[in-house]
Amino acid sequence: MKKRELILGAVVFLALVALLVYAQHKHPFHWHIFVEQLKLADWRKIGIAFACIYVCYAFRAVRWALLLRHIKKVPLFSLLGTQVIGFTAVALIGRIADPVRPYLVSKKTGLPLSNQIAVYIVERLFDAGSMALIFSATILLTAWFGGPNTMPHPEVMKKVSYWALITTVAGALFLVLVRFMGGAVAMILQDSFGLISKGLGHAIGDKIRAFRAGLDTLRSFSDFGITSLLSLAMWGLITLAYFEIITAFVASPELKELTLAKCMLLMASSMAVSGFQLPVLGWFTQIAAVAAAMSGFFGVAAEPATACAATLLAVSFLGIAPVGIVWARFEHVSLRKVAAESGHAKEVLIVDEPAG
Repeated sequence: MKKRELILGAVVFLALVALLVYAQHKHPFHWHIFVEQLKLADWRKIGIAFACIYVCYAFRAVRWALLLRHIKKVPLFSLLGTQVIGFTAVALIGRIADPVRPYLVSKKTGLPLSNQIAVYIVERLFDAGSMALIFSATILLTAWFGGPNTMPHPEVMKKVSYWALITTVAGALFLVLVRFMGGAVAMILQDSFGLISKGLGHAIGDKIRAFRAGLDTLRSFSDFGITSLLSLAMWGLITLAYFEIITAFVASPELKELTLAKCMLLMASSMAVSGFQLPVLGWFTQIAAVAAAMSGFFGVAAEPATACAATLLAVSFLGIAPVGIVWARFEHVSLRKVAAESGHAKEVLIVDEPAG
């Protein structure tokens, strides 16, 4: 696996270098303008964004502790270190380090890893739903009250927002259905897909039952409501952080005057790219993708777009790394070792799951 990752990383790196050389030849990049944009930025706004992102890690720790409370009560902020170290591992090693957080929580609380993987899945579902809800609400309100020229391709944006909203509501209903009727849902899907392939039907049925076990963390509508409010508050802060960073680049009129709805488009682009994060190399691909979105959607020049995209990455994704590295030192945690151990433990869990 490591050999494949190295080959893939090398191919992507070479392709990126070739693309940069071609782009520099066709449209020269002025590095002195890039540096000037950073110097002229409103760093008070960027400081506010840093604070918002850091508060979000506390929200994540509290949410995870609340999702565990029916299984084992832990202090609300006792899992803060696992969140900080876990996201540091993802920032430095890539998405392959995603299992680090549930693995560290399992080690800290003494609870089974399977239980923490289930909590992780539920957490991710609430993240996706909250992001989709904020995105849809912002775009639709802008389309209804802001006029036809406030968004690029307004009709397309409205359709995307409607479908995002419908998908979020459908996902929430599916969560409730699986939570209270998981056995019946698993049997129906198992029988339905079993008509195509018995193996596929059994696999889907097993996954639904495992998912139902994970949803045992939500035992009442108040649990669902508290988790939803925490998730929405956290993603509201992340949205504010993005907005503050983008509008901090006051030397670029397009960025300085960017509306919240337009900011949501850039935020969605950034989230989509970060979902496939490679170690180190992924930083540059994310900067390039977000900068390209700024230029393509809103006509921002390459230099301020790149400066803004780099700052977004530094604050929202890499900003936790210094604290996480120090925290890992105090906890005697090796990021590379724990990433490898958590990945191996997850693979073993997946293989053993049908027998379990």
